This record gives sequence, C-alpha cells and structure tokens, in this order.
Amino acid sequence: MALDARRIGTPDAPRQLFASTPAQRVALARRQFFEEGVRPSGLVGEAVIQSWMRCSRTHTDRQRIVPFDAVTPSRLHATLARNRELLEVARQELVQMEHALAGTDCRVILTDSEGVVVHVTQQPAAAHQPVLRKTARVGVNIAEHIVGTTAPGIVASTGQACTVDGAEHYFDVLCHMQCAAAPIRDVTGRLAGVLDLTVEARRFGFDAASMVSLYATTIENRLLQAQSRDHLILRFQASPTLLGTPLEALAGIAPDGTITWLNNAGARLLGRLPEAEDERDVECLLGHDLASLLRLGRREAAQPLRLASGLGVWVQARLKGKDGADFRHAVAMPGEPAQLAIERDAQEPAGDACGHADHGDPHAESTTTLREHSRKLIEETLAAHGGNVSQTARQLRVSRGTLYRRLRGWRDDAEGTGPAD
Repeated sequence: MALDARRIGTPDAPRQLFASTPAQRVALARRQFFEEGVRPSGLVGEAVIQSWMRCSRTHTDRQRIVPFDAVTPSRLHATLARNRELLEVARQELVQMEHALAGTDCRVILTDSEGVVVHVTQQPAAAHQPVLRKTARVGVNIAEHIVGTTAPGIVASTGQACTVDGAEHYFDVLCHMQCAAAPIRDVTGRLAGVLDLTVEARRFGFDAASMVSLYATTIENRLLQAQSRDHLILRFQASPTLLGTPLEALAGIAPDGTITWLNNAGARLLGRLPEAEDERDVECLLGHDLASLLRLGRREAAQPLRLASGLGVWVQARLKGKDGADFRHAVAMPGEPAQLAIERDAQEPAGDACGHADHGDPHAESTTTLREHSRKLIEETLAAHGGNVSQTARQLRVSRGTLYRRLRGWRDDAEGTGPAD
C-alpha cells in the first residue's frame, strides 16, 4: 500500500513505542509503515524504507510465495557472455571468500547489474535453508522488482552498499534471511555487478558488511585495471605499505593526459573528477604532467610524489597498451605513434648545454632524431590549428602540460637561458 504523505513526519503521527531489540524495532517499523502509513525513521535504515516504498508500488501482497525462477536460457547465455570479464577478474577473490566461509552456512552470490546471478557458492544449501536452495542458483533473477527488498536488490537500485536483516525484507517468506552486499563498478563509473553474502535461519556471527565490502573493492580494482587499455595506471597512497592492498588508490590516465577514472580510494585522496573532460587534465589535478608520470613507470619500486594539494604520496605507474601489454621497459622505436614519440622526447635528457646530443653515442643520436621529429610534428600541427594549444594537444593525444613544456623548452633554448627540458 502507498504511504499517506499527509501523515509522514507530521506531529499527529503515533509516538514510537519503546523497542529494546532489533527484532522489536523492525516489527514496530513494519507496523508503522504498512498498517499506519507512517515513515519509520530511526527504526530501520533509510535504504530499507526507500526499498519498501518502491516495492509497495509493485507488490501488494507481502505474504505471497516469491517465484525464484531462472531467466530464459538465451538471456542467461547472453548475460554470462557479457559478464565474462567480471567473472574472470573476480575468480580469485570468489575462491578465497568461499574458502574462508567454508565452515559457515553463508553463501557467496555475484549478480550482474540487473540482478541476475552469475556466480554462486558451489556447496549446495542445507536442508534448513529452503529459500537459499531455490535462490542460490546461476541464472535466478533476484532484482528488487521481482523478489522485493534484499541487500543485492537495493545495491542494484541505488549503487550503495547495504545490509538487510530478517523482517527488513519486504516479503514474509524472506524474514529468516540476512544479507550484506556491495557494488562493483567499471571504468565508466556504472554498476558492473553486486557481491552478496547471504545466510538463512541464523545470523552471520561476523562483520559480513566489512568482509563483502573488502572483497568487492578488490574485485573492482582488478576490473578497473583490466578494462584500462592504452592507459597509464597509477597506484598511490600516503603509505607505501598500502599499495597492492584494497586500500590503494587507483587512477587511469588516457593518452591525451586526462584522468578518465578513479577508484573510491583515489577519489578520497584527489576529490571527485570534474564532469567536463577538459577539466580533468592530469597536471591540474595531480600537479605533474604526463611525461613525468610516464618516467615513474620505468621503476619497479614505489616513488615519493607531492600532489597538487601538497599531500605527499607514494606512487607506482604502469603503462598498458591496447592489447594489455606492459610498456614499462619499452624503448623508442622508429615509426612509433606521435603521442608516444612526443612523451618519450619529453623524458629523454637534453644532451649538452646547447641541447645537442653526443654524436659519439648511438643512443644520443637516436634521441636527437626523435626530438627533431617530435618538434617538427608539434610545430606543423600547431600551425594547422592557428596556434591553439588545446586543439593541438587533442590531435596529438598528449596533455597540454606536455605541450607547454616542450614549447617552453624551445623558447628557453632560443633565448639561451637554458637547455630544453
């Protein structure tokens, strides 16, 4: 039934009775919401209340038997194919979770963004878990509009982690369930999947919300890196001991010198990315241009770096090609793409005080040739765009910072104030 908007939050709403246990608070919340039409704020979480409101518009009978049916074979085939990359990067963490939970009655469930189960614990549910025996199957759709309020259903609807306990579920048949779920996002920021822990007929006995959040973060970090082709991937944190853990911050930098994605830890350290792509220049957000960050990619160990905010962090960088290849140890090759040539030019030493390389050194000669080639390319492209640096940088797929650095170096050379940097 729909809530009476005139009674929600009004002074004439019934005063809450004293409830000393979680079960009593949920029972009171259900009575206020479903029988009295009053919002039970403070008795259950806001996410649960919002889910009840959505469910009440589509499900009028809370006591009916919920059908836990699998989707059609063709849809399941398409769903598994579409989520192949997610399943691949999640495999290691799913195995670890199932091993850790082997002594419990908990089930690990992974759904796609639409609520279809794409992975579930291999161990079958016990006889005292009749609902789990029906739901814990690949292909079953546990979206909110089908099975009502559940943790994975709320996450799929809101994108926010949550737990749902007992009678907080919308349908009565799920009143003995307890579940905790967390989102997994892709490089576009959209929901890629939902990781869920569910138990029936008993309580978790441990902090399931923290556990599922930890593993969901690890899977998300793997997915972000797997989907980042032709990107420079930065791993950074205030302490080097946090690198390689779920607490590490990650950023993906495109060849044009813009930051295309941040994980949650990265967003907390740098702030949310601007909506406009032209405001995501890496030099503006990090305080370092793409060329200097590419140099970090040649080193295995984490390096200290001072961000634009003044915060000191430890950074590791890795450049991935379109095919996923690691270019950490790559060298300049004839005919390489303009973007890489310009960035490598910015990384090479300038030679002597006049900017000339030692002609007795074959490597120095190739460096000079590379520098001359990149300068000619930049000057021609800049002229074609009437001197517009932003348009030139966009066509050459380098950051504006790299381009300004090159131009400043040539100007200093011409004025005799120093070598090109």
